[in-house]
Amino acid sequence: MERIQLYIKGLSYSQTQTGAYALVLGEEKGDRRLPIIIGGFEAQSIAIALEKEVNPPRPLTHDLFKNFSDSFNINLKEVVIHKLQDGVFFSILVCEDSSGKEQVLDARTSDAVALAIRFKCPIYTYKEILDKAGIILKESQGEKKTGSTTKAKTAKTKTALPQKEDLSSQSLENLHKLMDKAVKDENYELAARIRDEIDKRESN
Repeated sequence: MERIQLYIKGLSYSQTQTGAYALVLGEEKGDRRLPIIIGGFEAQSIAIALEKEVNPPRPLTHDLFKNFSDSFNINLKEVVIHKLQDGVFFSILVCEDSSGKEQVLDARTSDAVALAIRFKCPIYTYKEILDKAGIILKESQGEKKTGSTTKAKTAKTKTALPQKEDLSSQSLENLHKLMDKAVKDENYELAARIRDEIDKRESN
C-alpha cells in the first residue's frame, strides 16, 4: 500500500469533550488534513515537545521512554498510522536496536506522535486511510508546510458546534454543507465528527 508522510499542523482545544484536544496532521505533499481527537495529557506532552523553550523539571512519560531507549541504544525509526476502525486510529512504532534488528510495537496514535517528535522520526499513514478520513483544505496565502517539529498553532473554531444528537438528525446534504463550512473555518474537530457521521451513513 502507498504510504504518505504527515507533519503536525497543530493542536486545538475540544469544545465538546472536556479535557480533549484535536491533533491535526497534514499531508506533506498535499492539502489534506487528518484530525485526531486525543486526551489532555497527550496533547500537553506533544505541545511541550514542540515548544523547545519548555523543559519540565522532571521527565514526562514520553521523555522517560526516550531516555530509556537512548540508554539501551534503541531508536524509533518511524511511526505508521496503519488502521482506522470505528473512528479510532491505530498506530505502530517501528524500532531498531544497535544490531539493526527491527521490532514493531502497537501504540496509541497520540503516544506515537508524542514519541515521533522526540525521536525526530517521520510519521506516515496509508493512502486509503487519508482518502477515507482526510479533510481537504487549501493552504492559506503565506502559509508554509514544515516538518513534524513545527510549533503547533491553534486552529480557528468559528463554526458553531452542533451537539452529537444534532448531527444524527441532519440530512446527508446538510452534513456535506456543514463539512464545507467547518473546513473553511479550520474547525477540524467538528469536521472530523461530521466526516465520521457521513462515513457511517454511506457504509450502511
